[in-house]
Amino acid sequence: MPGASREFEALGRQAREEKWSFEDYLHEVLSVEITSRRDSAVRQRIQDARFPEMKTLDQFDFEAADGIDAAQVAELARGGWLERAENVLLAGPIGTGKTHLAIALGIEATRQRRRVAFTRAADLVQSLVEARDSRELGRMHRRYDRVDLLILDELGFVPFDRTGGELLFNAIASRYEKRSVLITTNLAFSEWTKVFGGDEKLTTALLDRLAHHATVITTGGKSFRMRKRSEPDDETFHEGREVG
Repeated sequence: MPGASREFEALGRQAREEKWSFEDYLHEVLSVEITSRRDSAVRQRIQDARFPEMKTLDQFDFEAADGIDAAQVAELARGGWLERAENVLLAGPIGTGKTHLAIALGIEATRQRRRVAFTRAADLVQSLVEARDSRELGRMHRRYDRVDLLILDELGFVPFDRTGGELLFNAIASRYEKRSVLITTNLAFSEWTKVFGGDEKLTTALLDRLAHHATVITTGGKSFRMRKRSEPDDETFHEGREVG
């Protein structure tokens, strides 16, 4: 009981000073332990999810984001869509906050004690191909099927051949109406065909499954990173004003 072992002495002093009953003291000690275990479970789920970095909703600049409704994102953070096995699709130009939102929503899911897996789409396809070649594909599918939320980042950056496209299709299709998928992409849906080896039927079938129960958020505007580069710092600004 690590939480209780850290706090029982301090709680004991507080109990004596405030004249708690034995029952009140026991309640507080056990409450500390429950909170400790809950926090530990969340930390483990965040570690298991393999997020590339920690990005939270509190850190996201909704005022600078173009096309993103803060109220809509807040509703997604509550997790109702995960209970209904629905999907989220974040589409827009590079650098407009898609990955940040994907990570942040994934972290919110872990805080609700849900299992999350984060991976770039290209990395997942490579892993699926390697698993197929080593006859471990079934085991890999079962591992991902246990995940409540599968986050596929950067779909469209790297095109797949027909085999890779079919493997990714099967991985996503197996989750249809059972588990949730969150995808970030820089491509319009009409361009997805070229990612999946030019197979229009497969791409249409995939989009049909993804979009059937989905929230689609389209980001826009200038890349956050490019925007920061183009903004002069205070020193440069003052120097320019003085010279002018």
